[in-house]
Amino acid sequence: MPFATSLALLLPTPAFAHASDRGHVLLLPTGYYVTGGALAVVASFLVLALLPSDFPDRFWRRRLPLFAFGDGARTVVSLISFAGFAILVAAGLFGSRDPLSNPLPLAIWTLLWVGLVLLQGLFGNLWSWLNPWYGPWRVVSRLFGKRKIVNRKTWRPPPWLGCWPAFVLFFAFAWFELIDPAPDDPARLAWAAGLYWLLSFAAMLVFGYRDWSRRGEFLTVFFAMVARFALLERNEGKRNEGGRNEAERNEGGRLNLCWPGAKLGNAAPLSLSGIAFLLLALSSVSFDGLSKTFFWLGPFGINPLEFPGRTAVIGIGSFGLVLTFVLLAAAFILAIVLGQHLAGSPHSLSQASGLLVWSIVPIALAYHVAHYLTSLLIDGQYAVAALSDPFALGWNLFGTADMQIEAGVAAGAGSAWWLWNIQAGVIIIGHMLAVLVAHGLAWRLHPRPAGAALSQFPLTVLMIAYTVFGLWLLATPSVG
Repeated sequence: MPFATSLALLLPTPAFAHASDRGHVLLLPTGYYVTGGALAVVASFLVLALLPSDFPDRFWRRRLPLFAFGDGARTVVSLISFAGFAILVAAGLFGSRDPLSNPLPLAIWTLLWVGLVLLQGLFGNLWSWLNPWYGPWRVVSRLFGKRKIVNRKTWRPPPWLGCWPAFVLFFAFAWFELIDPAPDDPARLAWAAGLYWLLSFAAMLVFGYRDWSRRGEFLTVFFAMVARFALLERNEGKRNEGGRNEAERNEGGRLNLCWPGAKLGNAAPLSLSGIAFLLLALSSVSFDGLSKTFFWLGPFGINPLEFPGRTAVIGIGSFGLVLTFVLLAAAFILAIVLGQHLAGSPHSLSQASGLLVWSIVPIALAYHVAHYLTSLLIDGQYAVAALSDPFALGWNLFGTADMQIEAGVAAGAGSAWWLWNIQAGVIIIGHMLAVLVAHGLAWRLHPRPAGAALSQFPLTVLMIAYTVFGLWLLATPSVG
């Protein structure tokens, strides 16, 4: 994808606005919501500090068994997904140049990056079935010899590499989405997505599907982290003997209903690359909101009411994307260091930060959903219509090509009121659950009640500050 982006920058192309770049000025009692959100996080911390030490463990341990199903159809589902992806890329190359009529930008920026993230956070790791690599990889492994493709031990990436490849690719993805002059140009996006699929598939053949998915394919890494917060959990079963990887596990797995964040209760500490990846996931979405505000553009001499376009702010945007990540990472590490000092912890900084960074997951998910909710409501309708006529040939495959787009769902005072209340509620609930997750993880580091509470105080302050920041971003006027 980075190569495709660099190549595309050399080509003449009109500057398209991102499909979700619509300004919504919500003149609501912001101070009321901000204060209420901060107090909700504070109350959550105080209540948890007074509860018995084993409360988080008992809370997360509860499961409601539902039903069991196997992995037999996973390859078929992935192959269908790959076929759909190939059609979308073709539509991007040969279909309409209008990003609101071509299904490729709408499918990637709205259905995948907004809709699927929401579903992933609610129902679990759907991406493990829907990703367009697993099915083709299985077919190739069958055709050219399973043992050569599946068990390529000599080509496995070294442990020290961690998921830094995924971090680099996620940063490239964020840059392309937020900074590139025309991320919605269908042809430009088709080249980027197509080349990324090919490079990822080649890496899976060289390093193995499981290893590259966990280390290098940033969507799989991100979606797996989000799925830890889901209401549904699937027991995958035991791994087969003989060195087979995750793709070769025994069929069968029971689906259980669990509390949000329950799968974070037994999470292992993340490596430095995993910490950086999670923080980048949160900071990039935050900068997406910040980059459109008067607060950010004003100091650079840019009048938001006369926005010159993305091409004029590439340098400023690139600087801001890096700066937001650095500031969030510094604030998080500082909160962990202070918490460890207050609690007198014997644990290393890497162990404490690698464990407690999991509490960022509900915050990242909540802000992701709240920030892109308007895009999902509006652009989702355009996506449904465009999918019926992917090549702009007058087709009506699903009977939705001529559907009326209801833009009023996110316009007007009444819509603004309920929309902003939902967004604010999602952010506040996400931060409250983050406090619960952090509290439960802190007990694993500090068995003493006083130590656990003290260690969480700086992190809670950071969460309160980020709650205020997130609510302010939703309410402050922004450019389209």
